[in-house]
Amino acid sequence: MFTGIVEEMGEVVAVDRSTDAARITVRGPVAVTGARHGDSISVSGVCLTVVDRTDETFTVDVMAETLRMSTLNDVAPGRAVNLERAAEVGGRLGGHIVQGHIDGTATILDVTDGSAWRVVRFSLAPELAPLVARKGSIAVDGISLTVSDVSPPAETDQWFEVSLIPETLSATTLGARGVGDTVNIETDIVARHVERMLALRSTAERMPTIQLAGERSDA
Repeated sequence: MFTGIVEEMGEVVAVDRSTDAARITVRGPVAVTGARHGDSISVSGVCLTVVDRTDETFTVDVMAETLRMSTLNDVAPGRAVNLERAAEVGGRLGGHIVQGHIDGTATILDVTDGSAWRVVRFSLAPELAPLVARKGSIAVDGISLTVSDVSPPAETDQWFEVSLIPETLSATTLGARGVGDTVNIETDIVARHVERMLALRSTAERMPTIQLAGERSDA
């Protein structure tokens, strides 16, 4: 479990690929502080398990499904990544509850700079649109952000926007991202559970009532 408050920007230093998986080594002195074998670290929003470490680096295994769903699919040495260690029980929840289980990727559609801020618009898959609300929370590359605007429900191509302060631009990888770049996104866990409950209730209401043997239909 994470909070979406990035602790440092790390750097991928090695990628060892197999046919359907990859072993990635990341330099992150802060992230490895106190880390042990089996601990979780969020790498640009993806929760990964430490299998080896040095004083400055840690190594993780990435399975095929994670590669398919995330930007780690084309990761290469030299890429900057956002790092966050798992949240400690009793610590401050500065962002929001982030699982590190991403829903997929989004593409930057537009970037608008202000005097001391930046508005970034991202594409949004139709199936995820109901889970993203204005003023709600979303994790982008592992960064806890507040949704500042969303596309109208009837719009064909759905999108959402976030407004970034200077601290976010300097302390995370979003400061170097531009139009056409792809990021990992994770919608709010509460929204996902609500959607699931509504879907199950709707399915149950459409199912015909089953009359048990011996029951009277006029009872």
